[in-house]
Amino acid sequence: MTALQPARQEPAGDGPPGAAYRAVRRIPFPVVDEITRHCLTPEEPETVHIEVHLPGRPDPGRLRAAFREALCRHPRILMRQAPHRWWRRRYEWELTGVPDVDPVVFPPPGPDALERARRRALTDCPPLDTSPPVRMEVVERQGTGEGERTGGGTVLLITINHTALDGPACLRVLATAAQLYGGADNAPAPPPVRATGTAAGGAPQAPPPAGGHGLVRPVRIAGEHGHRADGNGMLVVELPVPARPPRTDGRAAFTVNDQLLVATCLMVARWNHLHGRPSGPVVVTMPVDDRPRGTDMPIGNGTRLVSVGFGPEEKQDAALLTTGPPDPAAVARLLRRTAARTRALKAAPGSQLGLGAALLTAPVLPVGVRGVLTRALRTAAAPLASTTLLSNIGRIPYPLDFGDAGRPSAVWFSAPARMPRGLTVTTVSVGGRIQLALRWSHALLDDAAGARLGTLFAESLAATSWPGEGRAADGGAP
Repeated sequence: MTALQPARQEPAGDGPPGAAYRAVRRIPFPVVDEITRHCLTPEEPETVHIEVHLPGRPDPGRLRAAFREALCRHPRILMRQAPHRWWRRRYEWELTGVPDVDPVVFPPPGPDALERARRRALTDCPPLDTSPPVRMEVVERQGTGEGERTGGGTVLLITINHTALDGPACLRVLATAAQLYGGADNAPAPPPVRATGTAAGGAPQAPPPAGGHGLVRPVRIAGEHGHRADGNGMLVVELPVPARPPRTDGRAAFTVNDQLLVATCLMVARWNHLHGRPSGPVVVTMPVDDRPRGTDMPIGNGTRLVSVGFGPEEKQDAALLTTGPPDPAAVARLLRRTAARTRALKAAPGSQLGLGAALLTAPVLPVGVRGVLTRALRTAAAPLASTTLLSNIGRIPYPLDFGDAGRPSAVWFSAPARMPRGLTVTTVSVGGRIQLALRWSHALLDDAAGARLGTLFAESLAATSWPGEGRAADGGAP
């Protein structure tokens, strides 16, 4: 990637030459954006939250200029929803060329400033009718809170309207802002090379079908709440990366992503067992992102969703996996099966939301009619929705070097947790540690129950750790 120059010192930059004079142009909503737009509810805002912890404090003017110029260098993020009527055939984005408003906010510092910013990230969604649908709060740290190792420094807390774009796309824009601010190269690291073939430590196995969970009704997380409430709750913690067996001929028996999937399955099964809920098939939705990470990365909602099912084969080990600490041999069997499933799912081609969503968003009927149909089908299909969603960002591919403010010591993401799932698990790997964000709908769990569920996830992840000494050489979270 060509090195960029440090941002100018004035409060806001104008991006590349001519950005301020670009004509506003319109593009139709892609499939994912339209489906999300149809299903918006004020009770559960569709926000993605990102927080980047920096050891130092960036200069406010330079940071504002760098972020504004980064937005202009990725013009697909500078969009707002065009005015519409129910009888039109399309929702459309207007690409504005420059921001309508300054998205960088500096809230008052204080001991609870970060906690208040996190609450705003769950409740205050950037509007769709103003460009960009993103907000960055620059929070000065004054102490150490739960889930964090050090006090002081600065947190860049970014809130995204998920109707418009996803977390990895916004992270690409933030990497450009870091390069503009600090002047250092923030080109993405190359992805790790993975050898193909039979996994180490096991005989060849026929991979399971690469499709979804079909018409099997997935189990639901047992609800536990003191009172009904709107919105989401969230827990952020830092966990060690579980150990894995050493590679053989460059092949791994399973990845950290497989361990996170198994930990999610164990968390659900053990939680439901403690609440007297009958065992049933756990289905975990997993985003797969095949986009390049350079400056040409497509900005928007670019992941495709696949379903990882845990069902018939796990039923025979249900008692071993849910009673007391999970049985290590049963966990090992589950890890091997999960690795085979995820390899098959990632290798299989597929659209983002499937053929049904593409047909539902075809511009044949007016958007108002399509919205009614989409919401009705979503309600009817709610019993078949997956149990939960696990979004593993993996290693951050960019240095995110902010010069005098330093590189991140921790990064957290969280995805919206709307019903009927009501629970999402999002993980990032930073500095050999896993940053976990657990997010739940208050219609399903209260905050005390969410904290207990987070403890159960930590125990379940530890149960996937390889008993031998040492870790795999590549030790991250692919």
